Parts: sequence; C-alpha cells; structure tokens
Amino acid sequence: MNQHYFDNSTKAGTIGGTMLTILVNIHGADLVKTGILAAVGAIVSFSVTLFLKFLIKLFKK
Repeated sequence: MNQHYFDNSTKAGTIGGTMLTILVNIHGADLVKTGILAAVGAIVSFSVTLFLKFLIKLFKK
C-alpha cells in the first residue's frame, strides 16, 4: 500500500505558490477585458430570459 501524506504546510505552500504564479502572469488589461465580457454575457443572458418569458406569455393567451 502506497499512501501519500501531505501536511498542511505543504498544501498551503503549493496553493500559495500556484496563486502567486497566476497573479504575476495575469495583466491588468486581461482582467478588465474579462470583466467587460462577463458583464456583457450577463446582460445578454438576462435579456434573452426576459424575451423568452414574454414569448411564452404571448403564446399562452
């Protein structure tokens, strides 16, 4: 039986190193672009949902 044991300091070091590497490699412009795309996606999704609800009410009458 080969069991692996990782203590909390190993887990914390691995997670911390991974997060730090990600933060260093992400540029501010990418974050702004991602935020804008997320906002546009949310607005489109909400609008389509309202439009489909409107169509369902229209056809049920």
